[in-house]
Amino acid sequence: MPEPAETKIGCKAIMRIKKDGEKWIVNKFVVGHNHILLTPRSTSFLRGHRGVSKVQKKLIMTLNESGVPTRKIMSVLSKDSGGDFSVGCIGKDVENYLGSQRRKIFEEGDAQMLYSYFLDRQNKEPGFVFSMQVDNDGCMGSYFWADARSRAVYQYFWDVVTFDATYLINIYKMPFVPFSRVNHHHQTIMFGCALLVNETAESYIWLLRTWQEAMLWRAPSTIITGDDKAMAKAIVEVLPNTTHRLCLWHILQKFPEHLAYVYNKFPDFQKDFRHCIHETITTDEFEQEWNLIVVKYDLGENTWLQNLYSRRDKWVPAYLRSTFYAGMSTTQRSESMNKFFKDYVRSSIMVSDFVHQYEKAIDARYFKEKEKDVRKKSTRAIMKTPFKIKEEASLVYTRKSFMIFQDELFNSLRYQARRLSLTGEAKTYGVTVHAKLNRLPEHYVLDRWTINAKSRPILHIPCCDAQVSVEVDEPTMRRSKSMIQLYDIVELASQSAEKHNHFTLALEKVHKEMLAMDEHVECSQAVPANDDQIDTNVKLTLYLMQQDAETKGFESYEEQLRKVFESYEGSYAMVFDVALLIFPLVTNRDTLFVIMAALHCHLSLLSWQHFTDIWWQFILFIDIWWHFISM
Repeated sequence: MPEPAETKIGCKAIMRIKKDGEKWIVNKFVVGHNHILLTPRSTSFLRGHRGVSKVQKKLIMTLNESGVPTRKIMSVLSKDSGGDFSVGCIGKDVENYLGSQRRKIFEEGDAQMLYSYFLDRQNKEPGFVFSMQVDNDGCMGSYFWADARSRAVYQYFWDVVTFDATYLINIYKMPFVPFSRVNHHHQTIMFGCALLVNETAESYIWLLRTWQEAMLWRAPSTIITGDDKAMAKAIVEVLPNTTHRLCLWHILQKFPEHLAYVYNKFPDFQKDFRHCIHETITTDEFEQEWNLIVVKYDLGENTWLQNLYSRRDKWVPAYLRSTFYAGMSTTQRSESMNKFFKDYVRSSIMVSDFVHQYEKAIDARYFKEKEKDVRKKSTRAIMKTPFKIKEEASLVYTRKSFMIFQDELFNSLRYQARRLSLTGEAKTYGVTVHAKLNRLPEHYVLDRWTINAKSRPILHIPCCDAQVSVEVDEPTMRRSKSMIQLYDIVELASQSAEKHNHFTLALEKVHKEMLAMDEHVECSQAVPANDDQIDTNVKLTLYLMQQDAETKGFESYEEQLRKVFESYEGSYAMVFDVALLIFPLVTNRDTLFVIMAALHCHLSLLSWQHFTDIWWQFILFIDIWWHFISM
């Protein structure tokens, strides 16, 4: 057994006091410390002197929900308290507090909390929809949700949709599948999201049907996905009239993996390949360059490349020039969305937390859209040329759409100017075209790119701004207003000792009055009975619902359990050996999966440097295991 890194030093010095009437009496005093005494400033590091205050807990939770790591949370607390020594706690205390909150989620039931949240959200927002797969044992499988705002916006921008399952996974290893598209400002926004138990065709069929029902059965004209056979099968069955295309970005990501030896051996391969994909205009040009690359780098026998080539009409730009993508086919957009989600959620997150983080990501996107709306209405575009048609276009299109229109118009002039020296006929033609086209032909204006793209009312979904805007609960609003007001007063109070004393006395008086008010207020939380209300007491558990279903990249449960323990050091091997003794007794894979999730949540919170800690973790393991197998 490894030697413990630290131990208590057994100091017997103590001073004990008690209150006797109006006096404090010292009833025990032992002198003689067996260690060097700390300075008053350093005592803030001692366990007995540390603690996370109620105000700090609120701030810690707010920062944690915003994705701020513990190290930066401590920096905020230090700045807010006037220095590290004034915080009153250390980074470990913050981690322990966050860990206790995660344990509460696990004890209350992650799936149960998610279910209750969806019901509450649907009650507050009639246009909010969700769907869950639950088996007879109460095990929750895949689930999908979409708010009224997303459902309504889809009716305006339904033409091109991306459908992706490669972004990230949560603590339960469930694939995250967002539906996204481009709005009139050329911004990527979402209109529905799902977490699946696996990536089989059956799961995708359920998801697409559920999503289509939420979107009033309006199928997109084009759907872009990753290169996945299960997805392709589901799309053919659920969306037979939708054009299916493959995401170029995801395909290009696989080339270094499948052709690593070519990348390493031939430095020019990447340059030649990218020219073949991105620079060829016609299909004949692509075919010619592709064949040259296959011969030059001896790739004729590569089965993966042959299979990809057989489906070139679904991903090669030269074959898709006539297909409307609304800008969704660009590799930069897919890459930016990948980074966008990773900025908000982590792979170790619980699903109930994941939903809240996803909502924040959605809100951030819609805030950007509102920002663009305001800028469009309050500013004017800069004109590169004095054509009247551009002035009209600047009033019709959104700013981004107008800039694209202006660049295309300007580039067409440059193209004709290069031809002026060749033939006079070209000169006459070019001048005539632009001289007579003073107005923007209405039949060439696509509504989805205009400033009024969302002016049409959606009658079947409650979706006015007041209904779909993010509601802030009253306590949060009151707290926010009070904090802003209090901050100004605190700034004034810090200017002098006299102001500070006056503020302190007034604050104590108000505090006592508010506590007295609580004693006389009778709060009732009773909810009237409603036979039509959905039962919120349904007990749900979040396991894998389909035990034998194939899941891509899903490791064995033994291997996942091993990785959980190997992520820690030293003496964890002992706990792993104990776990293997229990493993043969667990006949339900779902049970073991939940145990692993619980362990991952618990092990990250406690110290493992002492044998006693290991023993208590073993007891914890048994307790969690017994709790779940007896459900």
